[in-house]
Amino acid sequence: VFAVGHEVYFVCTSGYKLIGPRSRMCLQTQRWSGQQPECHRTSSTTPSSLALPSSSSPPPSSPSIRPSRCSHLWGHTISGHNNICTGDIDECRVLLLGQPGRLCVHHCVNSPGSFSCFCPAGYDRDGSSCTDVNECETQIHNCSTQHMCVNTFGGFQCVTVSCPSRKNATYIKTSPVCCEKNPCMQGDKGCLQTPNSISFHFLSVVSNMSAPRVLFQVSAARVLGDTLRFGLAGGSGHGHFSVQRSGRQTGTLLLVTPIRGPTTL
Repeated sequence: VFAVGHEVYFVCTSGYKLIGPRSRMCLQTQRWSGQQPECHRTSSTTPSSLALPSSSSPPPSSPSIRPSRCSHLWGHTISGHNNICTGDIDECRVLLLGQPGRLCVHHCVNSPGSFSCFCPAGYDRDGSSCTDVNECETQIHNCSTQHMCVNTFGGFQCVTVSCPSRKNATYIKTSPVCCEKNPCMQGDKGCLQTPNSISFHFLSVVSNMSAPRVLFQVSAARVLGDTLRFGLAGGSGHGHFSVQRSGRQTGTLLLVTPIRGPTTL
């Protein structure tokens, strides 16, 4: 039984390799997506017979295909005598996680005649994939009004954003992520040399990302006589990150060593 949206998967027995797509889907046009795959011997180019969906319209009509009473092509094995479903096939084991054509990105659970995909906490399932839930946008976080919600992969953090304390200047918060300097006293050179504004940016970084890698660039307007300096003002990830000056007005944040676990910047 094949319906629109139904997806079938193909594997070859030992001694053969699959040429073509590992899966095909029943389309609204009542045709199968992609091209019909074949099994080829690994030692020759002679194709072997493989029970496949018809390339025209489902259900399969090729004489080489036995009709099945199963609702899922790989859900059960089929008796060679009476075309009856005789036993469950573990799709999660046949199409191993992490291999090309895998069924589920995160976790696959077999069930009689079928399988189900599951995602970790903080993610929504999108077919066989997992999409991060933005708790800050959906307002399902528990951060107080004194804190700022920062979305992370699979969760969120409640962050306190406060203006820094400087010896020669004072700052006032003008937005949730920006502090502006109060006017300086006339002739106060120490105050004039401090930053006019300080902004806060939050970035989620996945573990084991290849390094070195450019994460983002920052730039500032250059006024005659000004000296631009770029650096990390805070956070626990200084050993993983580095800021380099990439031009007269820009600085680049680099990931210099892969992150093995959670960190903040």
